[in-house]
Amino acid sequence: MSSNREITAEQTTESMPQEVSELVNQSLPGHVAIIMDGNGRWAQAQGKPRVIGHKAGVKAVRRAVSTARQLGIRSLTLFAFSSENWRRPDVEVSLLMELFFTVLRREIKLLDQNGVRLNIIGDTSRFSERLQKQIRDAEAKTAGNSELILNVAANYGGRWDILQAANQLAQKLSSGEIDSSQFTEEALSQHLCMQNQGEVDLMIRTGGDYRISNFVLWQAAYAELVFTDTLWPDFDEQCFKDAIALFASRQRRFGLTGSQIEELSA
Repeated sequence: MSSNREITAEQTTESMPQEVSELVNQSLPGHVAIIMDGNGRWAQAQGKPRVIGHKAGVKAVRRAVSTARQLGIRSLTLFAFSSENWRRPDVEVSLLMELFFTVLRREIKLLDQNGVRLNIIGDTSRFSERLQKQIRDAEAKTAGNSELILNVAANYGGRWDILQAANQLAQKLSSGEIDSSQFTEEALSQHLCMQNQGEVDLMIRTGGDYRISNFVLWQAAYAELVFTDTLWPDFDEQCFKDAIALFASRQRRFGLTGSQIEELSA
């Protein structure tokens, strides 16, 4: 006959992993991901070409990187160009690629001086060799920095990220390097982009839409989501801090009850 011994909240919280307790008590996100939306609409509202909005968006990137570094955020991931963005008009895509190249060349010295390590995530093989070389050079120049990891998602999709990780594990399984019991969530996560960084704590989307658009699907499984009507070129330090204040005001439960969270937070 099974025991009916009641499990108390105290006993349950004592068995919780230390990392859960640490996450519950976070007041500042360790990893922030941002979907930078609204550049084109910002430009069109002013009667200007969309590319002007993308250039204005670069200034907002500078502000976001500076704010993240000042606050002590460890990782900042920005959605620059999705795998679906190739569907945009050819002229806009070409201008975006050129802007990406120019920004990498111009900004890398400043990033390096401020201790920021640049990490481009996504399938870069579709880019021109010229752009691929610029990416490699920029990453190499900042590889030793540790103030902030700046992940820029370019030709990136969350489903692609999971699939390429699964393919790597499948190849190891096929070659006998691992067996089926080792095909685990932990093993898969070690083959994702940003595998050596913490999971996303806070995801922000600017521009007024309420969707995550195939962005860091695995890494943001327990992220707090903040949506704002502010268009990306207008996203400033105060907007960033307001999003973080919302994060700090929420109760993150990770599948636990409110009572358990209160115990962990005490």
